[in-house]
This record gives sequence, structure tokens and C-alpha cells, in this order.
Amino acid sequence: MAKKERLDKVLSNMGYGSRKDVKGYIKQGLVTVDGEVVKSNSVKVDPYEAEIIIDGNTVEYREYIYLMMNKPDGVVSSTDDPRDTTVIDLIEEGYRIFEPFPIGRLDKDTEGLLIISNDGKLAHNLLSPKKHVEKTYYVEVDGRVGENDINTMSEGVIIDGDYKTMPAKLEILESNNISKVYLTIKEGKFHQVKRMFEAVDKSVIYLKRIAMGNLELDEDLNLGEYRELEEFEIELLKGMDV
Repeated sequence: MAKKERLDKVLSNMGYGSRKDVKGYIKQGLVTVDGEVVKSNSVKVDPYEAEIIIDGNTVEYREYIYLMMNKPDGVVSSTDDPRDTTVIDLIEEGYRIFEPFPIGRLDKDTEGLLIISNDGKLAHNLLSPKKHVEKTYYVEVDGRVGENDINTMSEGVIIDGDYKTMPAKLEILESNNISKVYLTIKEGKFHQVKRMFEAVDKSVIYLKRIAMGNLELDEDLNLGEYRELEEFEIELLKGMDV
């Protein structure tokens, strides 16, 4: 059985207004619990079991949301930005009431897998430097990538003049004037993938994250599209934070 919570807290957490707003709705007789009009905002309910209706709308309670987005180029990984479109701007209002945020970030010009949630504990654990969660990118590089680059990346490269990255796995898909590769890293330094290739005298011209650990980007998601994670995908995420 879930822990009972104050009704005003449940409704405010679901985006129906501040606790003061909710108190006003209750005072007006707009809220029922299991068919009965509620008289007090301090009533405690099991939000997963009770039928809560506010102004004719049934409350479908859940504490957390987990979204997978195929982030497009030109959108920032932020909850708010005065100049640019954010990933939160791309999602429906029904999800925004949960006050979600991107777990980690992708550069403005980087596409691909981004997890958006309001689960702070999960975010903290996934982003902890101690966890070393693998992140895999599809990269198009200006320059021919070869075995030397594979070996160099596997040992770690120097960026920022004195910082040596953790060993990374480089897989060559196509080696040409424009090379196509997969790169898997265990860190998330600022512009890390781009700077790692700069360290071997090459430049990134296209970058897309395709996986975090065992969680892969849904290929059916077009740029800018998103969906809720399946239960097994949520478990994959949670399995990374142990």
C-alpha cells in the first residue's frame, strides 16, 4: 500500500495549482474523493488508489515521468532559455506540469538520445562521475580515421592541455575523407567528443548520441519527437545507477 499524502500536496504536485489554489478549489466544492465532496485540504489519500476528481477531471496520479527524445539540432538541453528553444518547449503541457528536466545534456548542435524526467535521484545517480555510465555516439569526422586513432582513444587522449580522458572505444564504420564511426565514452566533459577528435587532429562535422548504457535510441522517433519509456527501459536506466 502506498503512503497516504495530503490531498492538497497531491493536487499541487500534479500541476493543478499552488496549495493555496487547491484550497480554494476544495472550498468551492470542486474536489471529490471516491465520490464524496472533500471538506478539508488536509485530508490524506492514497493517490494511486483513490478516485480523485477536480472540477470534473479525473486525476491520474503518478510521481515520475520518463521520456525518451530524439533531440534535434538547434535546441538546447535546458528547462528554460531566454533566446533558444529548449527540449522542454517541445513536450506537451501535460508532461510539463511534472516539472521535468533533461538528464544530462547534449550540445545545441548535437542530435540524438536525451532522457527527460523529474526523477531527481535517478538523474543524480546517472550523472555521478563515479558511475561511468557509457554513452555511445555516431560521429561523422572530417578526416580519415584509422587504427592509430582506435589505439589512441583506447588509451585516453589529452584535452584541455592536461586532462587525460578515460579510455574510449572507437569503432570505424567507414574510413574516408569523411569518416563515419561509433565512439563510446564513460564521461561527459564539455564538448568531450569534439575535443577528443581535435586531440587527434580531426574535426567533428556531425554528432548524434545513440545509446546510454544498454538503452538505445528508438529509431522510429524522428528528430524532435519523444515518447514515454517502456517499463523495461526504465529498469535499464535504473540498472545503470547501482
